[in-house]
Amino acid sequence: MQNMVEKVLKGDRRAISQAITLVENHPDQCAEFIGSIFRATGKAYIVGITGPPGSGKSTLVNHLALEFRKRKKKVGIIAVDPTSPFSGGALLGDRIRMDDVQTDPGVFIRSMGSRGSLGGLSRACIDAIRVLDAGGYNIILVETVGAGQSEVEIVRTAHCCCVLGIPGTGDAVQAIKAGILEIADIYVVNKSDRPGAQEIVNELKMLLSLDPNADQKGRWKIPIISTSNIDKTGIEELTETILSFHNHLNNSVEFAKDRELTRRKNEILEIIKVEFFDNILENLVNKQQWEKILNDVITKNLDPYSAAKSIMDPLFG
Repeated sequence: MQNMVEKVLKGDRRAISQAITLVENHPDQCAEFIGSIFRATGKAYIVGITGPPGSGKSTLVNHLALEFRKRKKKVGIIAVDPTSPFSGGALLGDRIRMDDVQTDPGVFIRSMGSRGSLGGLSRACIDAIRVLDAGGYNIILVETVGAGQSEVEIVRTAHCCCVLGIPGTGDAVQAIKAGILEIADIYVVNKSDRPGAQEIVNELKMLLSLDPNADQKGRWKIPIISTSNIDKTGIEELTETILSFHNHLNNSVEFAKDRELTRRKNEILEIIKVEFFDNILENLVNKQQWEKILNDVITKNLDPYSAAKSIMDPLFG
């Protein structure tokens, strides 16, 4: 493992790919590996790209990667696809739309399954970001699943969150219901060549005007940027805005500190949850106990709350 760690820290692409496979498929070795590279992380700027299915996230990521490469940035891309609840597999097709950067040695693309995470990101995805960070990629673009109303997990991982909407699908209204707009640092109205794009821009402006703290001194004023994947309208502006937000973080110490505290807290809590459910609970309740508890609930001898209590009581007494 030490050999892999050294190669990752030198930016070896093969070693980075192997390391991501390790954190995906070998959780027993993951903690040791992440511990070995942790001091080399924290340099990358993580940008989340989220929004509903069909909003053009993959193509937009492709265009952004090209723009960042023009600015001599080394770009890592993690494209997260939904995992099947039946087979456990994932199509991992997002990278098909990233032809322009597939062969660029300064771009590393990795497709990953969400592995059932409702927040759009799996634990392995967060560790993969660390691997790319340690490997010297200074911009990491994370494209989330596209589950629409559930993927707010990206705000706990990324430094900058770009939320996409597209004309003609009622995205703005759905976003209000879901609260997904609350995670945005930048609003992107993609596919703006379609009719109705300006209406979404107007709706978003109206929503922003309702924020009582919008004019607070030193606060980041959330921009609304119209983009098109066809003629690349707004792509350069979006790239510059993403970099401007990075400068804002660097210049706003308290704001950046609060975000970092939130990110670290949620990361540790997520690890605790995974360890608890995958290890402690599995060892605590063996197969025979599960079958008895389930049969008791099915036969109405036990209600679900009492069943859960019987499992937790030995832990919390």
